[in-house]
Amino acid sequence: MKFLQNIKSSKLFLVLAGFFITNALIAEFIGIKIFSLEKTLGIEPFSFSILSYDNLSFNLTAGVLLWPVVFTLTDILNEYYGSKGVRFLSYLTAGLILFAFLAVFVSIRLVPADFWPMSHIQDAQSQNAEVKNLNTAFKLIFGQGLWIIVGSLVAFLVGQVIDVFVFHKIKKVTGETRIWMRAGISTLVSQFIDSYVVLIIAFYVGAQWPLAQVIAIGTVNYFYKVTLAILLLPAIYIMHYVIEKYLGKDLAEKMRTDAMEN
Repeated sequence: MKFLQNIKSSKLFLVLAGFFITNALIAEFIGIKIFSLEKTLGIEPFSFSILSYDNLSFNLTAGVLLWPVVFTLTDILNEYYGSKGVRFLSYLTAGLILFAFLAVFVSIRLVPADFWPMSHIQDAQSQNAEVKNLNTAFKLIFGQGLWIIVGSLVAFLVGQVIDVFVFHKIKKVTGETRIWMRAGISTLVSQFIDSYVVLIIAFYVGAQWPLAQVIAIGTVNYFYKVTLAILLLPAIYIMHYVIEKYLGKDLAEKMRTDAMEN
């Protein structure tokens, strides 16, 4: 692959790809948990309305903690490895996520050992746990619905394609300047797509939720992602600085030039 012809660039791609894939995989699996952002921060939950849906607050999937990191890494990969590098990694990640879900699907259907489902019953009772059967808990945690899996994968791939497209369109206009603009706008656009596509597929198509409810919840998620994307902009500059130091001026410049041609 042309974007991996240099040893340093290959090592850098391996490190970035490792963090990219790890964050995406973890985000998929922890996304089953819904948490209260306000209570986590130690404040009273907000209460607001969107499209006639009242008492909305920032109840988010745990996966939203990591997806902005994935899209930030996408911008860095875009900068140095171009659209071909990002597409290659996105398709690889989607394939690995499918493989991971297949492995979980099989493991859920394995017959548990006789002692295992109740092996921690004493600890569960001492903690006043409601679920006291490990096999049931395993199914509940890892057994995400098919529509949620399909929705998250489609949203991920569509978001990545949009991110690459917007990033390179802006870079053709701005050149090497205004990193914040191409990184910020491409992330905001791709996260907008991601926020609604996954909910529309998983809950509007898969669970027949009212479209207005899906849009309302998607808007709450998107507002959080916008805030986090803005807060992560300084991290883009820090990562650029570290990468430029590692690669050296000449190699970094060559990689950025090659990335625009990919």
